[in-house]
Amino acid sequence: MRGRVLVVAGSDSGGGAGIQADIKTITALGGFAMTAVTALTVQDTRGVHDVLAVPPAFVAAQMRAVLDDPGADAVKTGMLGDAATVAAVAEVLASRPARLPLVVDPVLAAKDGRPLLAESARKVLTQDLLPLATLLTPNVPEAEALTGLVIADRAAMRPAAEALLALGVPAVLLKGGHLPGGDVIDLLASAEGMQEFRALRIASRHTHGTGCTLASAVAAGLAQGMDLAGAVARARAYVRAAIASAPGFGAGHGPLNHAVTMDPARLVT
Repeated sequence: MRGRVLVVAGSDSGGGAGIQADIKTITALGGFAMTAVTALTVQDTRGVHDVLAVPPAFVAAQMRAVLDDPGADAVKTGMLGDAATVAAVAEVLASRPARLPLVVDPVLAAKDGRPLLAESARKVLTQDLLPLATLLTPNVPEAEALTGLVIADRAAMRPAAEALLALGVPAVLLKGGHLPGGDVIDLLASAEGMQEFRALRIASRHTHGTGCTLASAVAAGLAQGMDLAGAVARARAYVRAAIASAPGFGAGHGPLNHAVTMDPARLVT
């Protein structure tokens, strides 16, 4: 194993997203996953049915323990829930003597539309957490909520990415999967310019947890010493392979095949 990643996010009882997807992803890519759980959810492939928040002080205590021992090479945040939790997470990260690569997945809502970040927390996210980030990974609805812009087509992705950079984050991966078209385009934007990642759309309803998976895959790459563009390219390839080989579980948006990189046949003796 190479690359220690601390994930600060909520638990998905259905196993397709959240902490569960993060652990599977980082492990499948050869890293070592550690967690600070922010919430417990009652969740399946059809949606989020209930949420139990973890007290912010306890989230911070989990983070400090892991960062002290065994240590981390990168951090990824997912569902944070409320302003107090966002502030607690930012305070822990800001207090560390060395700045770690930080991938922020701004989980604003579940796939079924249930809010997962309070409106009051968005200002704290922007002011306290994003200045610490290495990469922000919003999808189109999240980018619209954070910027106030309408992203109706691919041309609108570029000004939206610029607006997201203006929030103080050095790099943004704006994911275009919500936009129509036969191709899916993700836009990586930074002060150095913009780079498009394009691939044919995979027709599948088994896309639960793709955002969590992609962000954790990028964090794993950064923890392993990859540059940002290389980490994004590998992460996208992993997510696509995991969608293409999804097991087909569930009546709604099913989980990915996070074990796509593994060959159980190697274990047969």
